Amino acid sequence: MFAQFLNIVFSSIKLDKSLYRDNKFFGEAGIYFAGLIMILDGVAGAVAANSFVKTSIGVSGLTAIFTWLIWAVFIYVIGVKLFSDKETKVTFKKILIAVGYAHAPGLLRFFAVTPDFVVPIIFLTQFWIFASLIIAMKQILNLKSSFKAFGIVFLSFLIIAFLSISFVMSRMDALPISNIS
Repeated sequence: MFAQFLNIVFSSIKLDKSLYRDNKFFGEAGIYFAGLIMILDGVAGAVAANSFVKTSIGVSGLTAIFTWLIWAVFIYVIGVKLFSDKETKVTFKKILIAVGYAHAPGLLRFFAVTPDFVVPIIFLTQFWIFASLIIAMKQILNLKSSFKAFGIVFLSFLIIAFLSISFVMSRMDALPISNIS
Protein backbone atom coordinates (compact mmCIF):
# COMPACT_ATOMS: atom_id res chain seq x y z
CA MET A 1 0.00 0.00 0.00
CA PHE A 2 2.79 2.41 0.94
CA ALA A 3 4.73 1.38 -2.17
CA GLN A 4 1.73 2.27 -4.34
CA PHE A 5 1.46 5.65 -2.61
CA LEU A 6 5.14 6.38 -3.25
CA ASN A 7 4.73 5.27 -6.87
CA ILE A 8 1.90 7.79 -7.28
CA VAL A 9 3.92 10.59 -5.68
CA PHE A 10 7.04 9.94 -7.77
CA SER A 11 5.03 9.52 -10.97
CA SER A 12 3.36 12.87 -10.38
CA ILE A 13 6.64 14.58 -9.57
CA LYS A 14 8.13 13.14 -12.80
CA LEU A 15 5.08 14.52 -14.70
CA ASP A 16 4.34 11.00 -15.92
CA LYS A 17 1.12 11.14 -17.94
CA SER A 18 0.59 7.37 -17.63
CA LEU A 19 -0.31 7.96 -13.96
CA TYR A 20 -3.59 9.51 -15.09
CA ARG A 21 -4.31 6.87 -17.75
CA ASP A 22 -4.03 3.79 -15.52
CA ASN A 23 -7.32 3.07 -13.75
CA LYS A 24 -5.58 1.11 -10.98
CA PHE A 25 -4.57 4.46 -9.44
CA PHE A 26 -8.21 5.58 -9.30
CA GLY A 27 -9.58 2.67 -7.30
CA GLU A 28 -10.82 2.51 -3.73
CA ALA A 29 -7.62 3.86 -2.15
CA GLY A 30 -7.17 6.63 -4.75
CA ILE A 31 -9.26 9.18 -2.89
CA TYR A 32 -7.33 8.52 0.33
CA PHE A 33 -3.97 8.80 -1.41
CA ALA A 34 -5.03 12.05 -3.07
CA GLY A 35 -6.32 13.43 0.25
CA LEU A 36 -3.08 12.48 1.99
CA ILE A 37 -1.07 14.21 -0.73
CA MET A 38 -3.16 17.36 -0.28
CA ILE A 39 -2.79 17.36 3.52
CA LEU A 40 0.96 16.81 3.23
CA ASP A 41 1.12 19.56 0.59
CA GLY A 42 -0.60 21.95 3.01
CA VAL A 43 1.74 21.00 5.84
CA ALA A 44 4.77 21.36 3.55
CA GLY A 45 3.53 24.82 2.55
CA ALA A 46 3.17 25.78 6.21
CA VAL A 47 6.68 24.53 6.99
CA ALA A 48 8.08 26.58 4.11
CA ALA A 49 6.04 29.68 4.96
CA ASN A 50 7.05 29.61 8.63
CA SER A 51 10.33 31.25 7.61
CA PHE A 52 8.37 34.45 6.94
CA VAL A 53 4.95 34.16 8.55
CA LYS A 54 3.98 31.95 11.45
CA THR A 55 1.37 29.58 10.07
CA SER A 56 -0.61 26.90 11.85
CA ILE A 57 0.21 23.50 10.42
CA GLY A 58 -3.25 22.15 11.28
CA VAL A 59 -5.02 25.06 9.61
CA SER A 60 -2.79 24.66 6.56
CA GLY A 61 -3.74 20.98 6.27
CA LEU A 62 -7.46 21.82 6.49
CA THR A 63 -7.07 24.68 4.03
CA ALA A 64 -5.38 22.31 1.59
CA ILE A 65 -8.39 19.97 1.73
CA PHE A 66 -10.77 22.89 1.12
CA THR A 67 -8.60 24.15 -1.75
CA TRP A 68 -8.52 20.65 -3.23
CA LEU A 69 -12.30 20.53 -3.33
CA ILE A 70 -12.57 24.02 -4.84
CA TRP A 71 -9.99 23.23 -7.56
CA ALA A 72 -11.80 20.01 -8.43
CA VAL A 73 -15.24 21.67 -8.58
CA PHE A 74 -14.06 24.43 -10.91
CA ILE A 75 -12.10 22.08 -13.13
CA TYR A 76 -15.07 19.70 -13.29
CA VAL A 77 -17.53 22.46 -14.19
CA ILE A 78 -15.23 24.13 -16.72
CA GLY A 79 -13.64 20.99 -18.19
CA VAL A 80 -16.56 18.56 -18.14
CA LYS A 81 -19.70 20.69 -18.25
CA LEU A 82 -18.69 23.78 -20.21
CA PHE A 83 -15.78 22.96 -22.54
CA SER A 84 -15.73 19.19 -22.85
CA ASP A 85 -14.66 17.25 -25.93
CA LYS A 86 -16.87 14.53 -27.39
CA GLU A 87 -14.75 11.85 -25.69
CA THR A 88 -14.92 13.50 -22.27
CA LYS A 89 -16.76 11.18 -19.90
CA VAL A 90 -15.33 11.46 -16.43
CA THR A 91 -16.71 11.46 -12.92
CA PHE A 92 -16.15 14.15 -10.33
CA LYS A 93 -14.33 11.60 -8.16
CA LYS A 94 -11.75 10.98 -10.89
CA ILE A 95 -11.17 14.74 -11.27
CA LEU A 96 -10.85 15.05 -7.49
CA ILE A 97 -8.27 12.27 -7.32
CA ALA A 98 -6.32 13.64 -10.30
CA VAL A 99 -6.18 17.13 -8.75
CA GLY A 100 -4.89 15.59 -5.52
CA TYR A 101 -2.23 13.58 -7.34
CA ALA A 102 -1.16 16.63 -9.32
CA HIS A 103 -0.25 18.42 -6.09
CA ALA A 104 2.51 15.91 -5.25
CA PRO A 105 5.30 18.30 -6.40
CA GLY A 106 4.23 20.53 -3.51
CA LEU A 107 5.69 17.95 -1.13
CA LEU A 108 9.12 19.22 -2.15
CA ARG A 109 8.36 22.32 -0.06
CA PHE A 110 9.47 20.29 2.95
CA PHE A 111 13.01 21.00 1.70
CA ALA A 112 12.50 24.77 1.96
CA VAL A 113 14.04 25.04 5.41
CA THR A 114 16.71 27.61 4.56
CA PRO A 115 15.20 31.12 4.30
CA ASP A 116 17.22 31.85 1.15
CA PHE A 117 15.57 28.97 -0.69
CA VAL A 118 11.97 29.36 0.51
CA VAL A 119 10.69 31.74 -2.17
CA PRO A 120 12.40 29.99 -5.12
CA ILE A 121 11.18 26.57 -3.94
CA ILE A 122 7.62 27.82 -3.42
CA PHE A 123 7.53 29.38 -6.91
CA LEU A 124 9.16 26.36 -8.53
CA THR A 125 6.79 23.89 -6.90
CA GLN A 126 3.76 26.05 -7.71
CA PHE A 127 4.63 26.08 -11.41
CA TRP A 128 5.39 22.36 -11.19
CA ILE A 129 1.94 21.73 -9.70
CA PHE A 130 0.41 23.84 -12.45
CA ALA A 131 2.21 21.76 -15.12
CA SER A 132 1.11 18.56 -13.39
CA LEU A 133 -2.50 19.79 -13.35
CA ILE A 134 -2.35 20.52 -17.08
CA ILE A 135 -0.98 17.05 -17.84
CA ALA A 136 -3.55 15.45 -15.54
CA MET A 137 -6.49 17.28 -17.12
CA LYS A 138 -5.33 16.53 -20.65
CA GLN A 139 -5.22 12.82 -19.81
CA ILE A 140 -8.32 12.60 -17.59
CA LEU A 141 -10.55 14.68 -19.87
CA ASN A 142 -9.20 12.97 -23.02
CA LEU A 143 -8.34 16.33 -24.57
CA LYS A 144 -6.51 16.49 -27.87
CA SER A 145 -5.00 19.88 -27.11
CA SER A 146 -2.60 20.77 -24.32
CA PHE A 147 -3.65 24.37 -24.88
CA LYS A 148 -7.25 23.47 -23.96
CA ALA A 149 -6.03 21.70 -20.82
CA PHE A 150 -4.00 24.80 -19.98
CA GLY A 151 -7.07 26.98 -20.54
CA ILE A 152 -9.23 24.87 -18.22
CA VAL A 153 -6.64 24.91 -15.44
CA PHE A 154 -5.79 28.59 -15.92
CA LEU A 155 -9.44 29.69 -15.97
CA SER A 156 -10.04 27.70 -12.78
CA PHE A 157 -6.99 29.36 -11.24
CA LEU A 158 -8.20 32.84 -12.21
CA ILE A 159 -11.62 32.24 -10.67
CA ILE A 160 -10.07 30.90 -7.46
CA ALA A 161 -7.63 33.84 -7.32
CA PHE A 162 -10.46 36.36 -7.88
CA LEU A 163 -12.62 34.77 -5.18
CA SER A 164 -9.68 34.61 -2.76
CA ILE A 165 -8.74 38.24 -3.32
CA SER A 166 -12.40 39.29 -3.02
CA PHE A 167 -12.68 37.40 0.28
CA VAL A 168 -9.52 38.98 1.68
CA MET A 169 -10.52 42.45 0.52
CA SER A 170 -13.96 42.09 2.11
CA ARG A 171 -12.24 41.36 5.43
CA MET A 172 -9.93 44.39 5.20
CA ASP A 173 -12.50 46.63 6.93
CA ALA A 174 -12.21 44.44 10.01
CA LEU A 175 -8.47 45.13 10.33
CA PRO A 176 -7.40 47.77 12.88
CA ILE A 177 -5.33 49.57 10.24
CA SER A 178 -8.48 50.41 8.23
CA ASN A 179 -9.54 52.84 11.01
CA ILE A 180 -6.49 55.05 10.55
CA SER A 181 -7.39 58.28 8.76
